[in-house]
Amino acid sequence: MAKPTTPYDPSSEGARTDFSDQMSYGDYLSLDAILTAQHPQSDAHDEMLFIIQHQTSELWMKLAIREITAARQAIHGGDVRPAFKMLARVSRIFEQLNNAWDVLRTMTPSDYTTFRDALGPSSGFQSYQYRLIEFMLGNRNHAMLHPHAHREDITAMLKAELETPSLYDEALRLLSAEGIDVPAEVLDRDVSAPYTPDDAVIAAWQKVYSDPGKYWSLYELAEKLVDFEDYFRRWRFNHVTTVERVIGFKRGTGGTGGVSYLKKMLEVELFPELWRVRTAL
Repeated sequence: MAKPTTPYDPSSEGARTDFSDQMSYGDYLSLDAILTAQHPQSDAHDEMLFIIQHQTSELWMKLAIREITAARQAIHGGDVRPAFKMLARVSRIFEQLNNAWDVLRTMTPSDYTTFRDALGPSSGFQSYQYRLIEFMLGNRNHAMLHPHAHREDITAMLKAELETPSLYDEALRLLSAEGIDVPAEVLDRDVSAPYTPDDAVIAAWQKVYSDPGKYWSLYELAEKLVDFEDYFRRWRFNHVTTVERVIGFKRGTGGTGGVSYLKKMLEVELFPELWRVRTAL
């Protein structure tokens, strides 16, 4: 007869098990606050999934904002090597956000209808962190300030971002600083306005792509930006297909056209010349 196995005791190897006067894992992560932040407005089983999906997305977006901010600062200072890692990390963050749609898609239309009315007019369309990311990347649509007008602090933050050169603006300024011709009207443009693609900027990136060895840092920066927008586009596409799968072509809870609105967003280019230069090569 086999001898009974003695249960493993981690304290036998020195692991701390008494946290009465020390910071624990839960303390460090403020888990009490995080795990009690879900407040379903109905008894529907799937509402918890819906809440956690969006809360975790907002946490990932908080990190993305931090990384984009640091990358932009590094590019502005001409030290692009740290920016490469930060931009690669943001791409991986959006990969995580993409994977999250797979979980939400386990919710059927019938599931969603059991709690949709409880959402009232709230909608992901109103996410100020997502709006900030779009503004930081260069999609500067002033109409998108309106959903946040009820919060003066958020509106002020978003307006401040509109007055700051976008990530792509800083990339173009770096191009110029490295001796690549970029039109003055592009470099000196009103950064709060939407960006307009320019053939001369395509030519500037074409010079970089035609001689990667000479312009390696700029070449790598360009590819990091394209990689990021690739993941960002996939996130938008997965958003559209998830919404269509769950609600069809109903209007969104926030009053948008739902799928029709999201499909318009698929047409937005963040770094347009980096995609168009491929045709010119």
